[in-house]
Amino acid sequence: MAGAVVALLAGGYVAALDTSMFAVRKLEIVGGSGHVEAELRAALAPELGRSLLRIGAAEIGRRVATLPDVVGVRYDREFPHTLRVVVTPERPVLLLRRGASTWLVSARGRVLRELRSPRRSPLPRLYVPAGTPVVPGETLGPFDGRIAAAALAPLSPRSFPSPVRFVRASRSELTLVLRSGLEIRFGDLGDLYLKLAIARRILHAVAAGPTSAGYLDVSVPERPVLRLLNPRVSG
Repeated sequence: MAGAVVALLAGGYVAALDTSMFAVRKLEIVGGSGHVEAELRAALAPELGRSLLRIGAAEIGRRVATLPDVVGVRYDREFPHTLRVVVTPERPVLLLRRGASTWLVSARGRVLRELRSPRRSPLPRLYVPAGTPVVPGETLGPFDGRIAAAALAPLSPRSFPSPVRFVRASRSELTLVLRSGLEIRFGDLGDLYLKLAIARRILHAVAAGPTSAGYLDVSVPERPVLRLLNPRVSG
């Protein structure tokens, strides 16, 4: 008797694999922008009509691996006909400028896509030499934008008195230039997050405002130097 039940269940499972009983009719995508949702719908369109029982993580991962705006996804089968996909999107933090071309770069230093109207974006700019390799979907080299993106990643709109407008990055220098003209100089890349924390604390402590210019040098965290061009405090 038990063997017959097992055989019946197995037969039902095999039948469900190749019929429309659990065919995907709806893609439910959670997380990300409208642009990311459109990318995912296009990438996962071949899954429509397939049985939910045949869908696996490896195949979904392969379909979304080439999407520049996506860090990763997880999925749930919601029987009888819905594939629910939860996406972790890339977070844009930087505009990479090379000559007349501009690309959007994520917090991980991944090139998301080229922008046709960069003037509309409030994100900080990083200018790189003409020969710098930039490929959508690929991760930039450390000094081609990845370090700059990593420095911007932990910042919130209220981290500094005015937004970051430009980034200068090389092997020996990382400098954030605020819209006010104030420069925050980090020197080399050592203790970067400590230097960011010190810079935020100092600027808030001296009540630097959205028009404050000058510089704050935290290249030696133990001996920061602040010089404001319209200062109440300098030292």
